Amino acid sequence: MDATCILDGKFDLAESPVWSATDQKLWFVDIHTPNLHRLDPATQKLETWPMPSALGSIAPTRGHELLLARRDGIWLFDPVTENETLLAASPLEDARFNDGRCDRQGRFWTGGMTDDRQPDTALYRLDGDRVLRQGLVGAIAISNGLAWSPDGATMYHADTPTGCVYAYDYDVKTAAISNRRLFLDLRESDERPDGATVDSAGNYWIALYGAGTVAQFSPEGKRLRDVRVSANATTMPCFGGPDFKTLYITTARQRHTAEDLAKTPLAGGIFAIPVDVPGLPEVPFTSGE
Repeated sequence: MDATCILDGKFDLAESPVWSATDQKLWFVDIHTPNLHRLDPATQKLETWPMPSALGSIAPTRGHELLLARRDGIWLFDPVTENETLLAASPLEDARFNDGRCDRQGRFWTGGMTDDRQPDTALYRLDGDRVLRQGLVGAIAISNGLAWSPDGATMYHADTPTGCVYAYDYDVKTAAISNRRLFLDLRESDERPDGATVDSAGNYWIALYGAGTVAQFSPEGKRLRDVRVSANATTMPCFGGPDFKTLYITTARQRHTAEDLAKTPLAGGIFAIPVDVPGLPEVPFTSGE
């Protein structure tokens, strides 16, 4: 299966794609530029909002605002007025927020990434009371792969340099995490686990950075198929389209040499491919208002 480039945007580090069912558009970020983008796949129109600090991930809200996990904190951002409200200051030092999304109950989770890629961060949770809590204690260097099963009872998470994705039991009422077990072991490959999502059948789709691939795994961890992308640095997939049967994929061109770009000139583009099993809409953040 080969994905098609729908926008040759040459983004440095495109990440965190989120489909808006309301207007049928794709939101995503370019982390270090830093910019927030919205793409209309039907018209190819791209809108851009510059950001004051590195933007690791985004999530929808119940209104038209977006939740932004920036280096300086977690914010509510209104793309119409460009007004923003700080919900929680960042507790990180020499690090920034990275991969993030809401669980099935609307609690926002995000991990960190240290500037020197040392395992010195954790996984954090922002609840409706707008208090940021440390939800998973651990020496995490580059937090990625965050996703939940359709029933919300299983959480997936990866620390990219370890080459492993873990599954956890997740208490949907309390957000408690337990029973850590190895879900995917990629340590003997050149495939680095990056952003991920889950479809309506519970299959786990993960971008394998450096491999030019998004791979689909069953809930039992069996590799079902690979989607090939004409860019080695695949960063994250999401489902979209009117029926959520289009897989959108962000990619990067950061740290690419001239030789790398000659081989993969579409690096940093946005890709898409139709799939048989639909995905699920992203759960909006429940702000508690």
